[in-house]
Amino acid sequence: MRANYKMQRLYVPQDLSSGAAIEASAEQSHYLSHVLRLGEGAELLLFNGRDGEWLARIEAKAKKSVRLRAVEETRKQPAHPDLIYCFAPLKQGRLDYLVQKAVEMGAGVLQPVITQHTQIARPGIERLRANVVEAAEQCGILALPEVREAQKLDLLLASWDHDRRLIFCDESAQTDNPLPVLRDVAERRLGLLIGPEGGFSQDERRQLHALPFVTAIPLGPRILRADTAAVAALALIQASIGDWQTI
Repeated sequence: MRANYKMQRLYVPQDLSSGAAIEASAEQSHYLSHVLRLGEGAELLLFNGRDGEWLARIEAKAKKSVRLRAVEETRKQPAHPDLIYCFAPLKQGRLDYLVQKAVEMGAGVLQPVITQHTQIARPGIERLRANVVEAAEQCGILALPEVREAQKLDLLLASWDHDRRLIFCDESAQTDNPLPVLRDVAERRLGLLIGPEGGFSQDERRQLHALPFVTAIPLGPRILRADTAAVAALALIQASIGDWQTI
């Protein structure tokens, strides 16, 4: 069942069940009362990434607090997406965009990767998680991606599960069409690796090409910025061998 886009959706960390009372955070209370101007009895949707989606009503309001009451489940909790999305962190504004789009496109794990040309060595993990929640609230997503701590590329590759195919976007590929390459990927457990603005170094490319669980793909005839490449690659994978085929 697809999301109800006409109702306000709110992420809460508390457990959700019929009749559960939920105290909104101070920020959420301000938003509900003073931005949306919702009164007692107003309805909205709640989710926590574990218990599905629930219709809730505003039960009580005070000056700086709002209490919500879960009424009934509107959508069951779906299976967690299996796609691991690995990316070199960008500068802040574009990193926010990249993370939000990855959530919308069905990533199950967000793994920052430090490469030789990475611009940001230590991305703010809590900000990444906040962007995950914001994207999930806006786009009807119930299964929140896991956000992992940044890891150097060589360590990521050394610990990678060889039964999971890792697809990386290689701007030096000799062809422009990624579809024939993707159609040859037999595995359905996938990871995607997007490099930094400066691209992968020659040493990194050689390392990636030498690994049996890695597949390199091009992204067309034009040079794409890293955040654009991320959206393009996710769309290609989901449409050709990912979860768009099962919808």
